[in-house]
Amino acid sequence: MLQLNVKDAPQCSQCSSLHLSAFSDLYIQDLEKISHSKACIFIKDGDHIFQQGKYPSGIFCIHKGKIKLSRDGQEGREHIVRFAKAGDILGYKALITGGTYSASAIALDDCHVCVIPRELFFETIQNNPKLAMRMLEILSNELNNAEERVMELAQKTVRERLAETLLILLETFGTEEDGETINVSLTREEIANIVGTATESVIRLLADFKKSEFIELKGRKIAIKKPIALIKEAHLTE
Repeated sequence: MLQLNVKDAPQCSQCSSLHLSAFSDLYIQDLEKISHSKACIFIKDGDHIFQQGKYPSGIFCIHKGKIKLSRDGQEGREHIVRFAKAGDILGYKALITGGTYSASAIALDDCHVCVIPRELFFETIQNNPKLAMRMLEILSNELNNAEERVMELAQKTVRERLAETLLILLETFGTEEDGETINVSLTREEIANIVGTATESVIRLLADFKKSEFIELKGRKIAIKKPIALIKEAHLTE
């Protein structure tokens, strides 16, 4: 974890990810105050941004890169909770509740992340009702997603969950220039940790999807050839 040089650290008001961020509605003076107080760090692919069980000292805002949030499950197995990308914020639940991180944040590629001190984050929320409402919206969406995840694990087959996972990855990260390849690189084990199944099951089902020409496998990357077919496999439509 390296702190960026001042010339490499983005100013909040000029950040290319600002329009995607919870801070997009802040006044220019608030953005300047955050820019002056924040730290900007470079995280190498595979390194931790923060770890499960640790106490937070600030909130993290992603400038560039992709991040996975995962928890340690039974026998040390990783369980991927969700993903984050440019414009997303991390660590807010532990900061708001005063508890420890419920998951670890790990870079999926080289990332630039800004760290906003705890005191400044709370001061900004108190002075900006729009930010407070935005944080409530983010927390509510995360709770809804968690409830849906519990229902899916109880009611959907592994095949259905895998199809839906591929669609979620597509929606979250978009595609590369070909318009089909999901713009994120994941191991089969990581995909299995999202779906909640064995790696062998994911390998077999991905091969089935490929045989049916729903997808194309490109090493760690996956191209979606027939999204409508995956929607039907996931039973997302009647």
